[in-house]
Amino acid sequence: MAITIRKGKALETLNLTPLIDVVFLLLIFFLVATRFAQEDRELPVQLPSASKALPMTMEPNELVINVDTHGVYVVRGTPMTVEALEEVVSKAVADNPIHQVVVIRSDRSTAVQSVVTIMDLCTKLKVPSYKISTDATPAS
Repeated sequence: MAITIRKGKALETLNLTPLIDVVFLLLIFFLVATRFAQEDRELPVQLPSASKALPMTMEPNELVINVDTHGVYVVRGTPMTVEALEEVVSKAVADNPIHQVVVIRSDRSTAVQSVVTIMDLCTKLKVPSYKISTDATPAS
């Protein structure tokens, strides 16, 4: 005796096109977001080395301040004076007063005074946390 199995019609009408569109939109979003997160690290500075340094990960609340060999401050690709830098940092602290982090990326041949100026500015503006980025590879 043959048994007939009825197949449901639900899977025949399932349209995957909207699901594929959503997946592609998410892929594009994450590709673009990753590109913007890397822009602050594109200034060619040689970081000082530290033997216990960990790889730097970008957090959403970090403000990266780059200092080149001549002591010029660069934030988000824009060179700034100390006064303009103070405005940017104070706005960042006002927007995120509890979790704001400032990352200082300085070339190893930069005068220490440039880095100390940023650290003093962070203390003055009550930045909750600031760090100095280093390279994990030893200097040659």
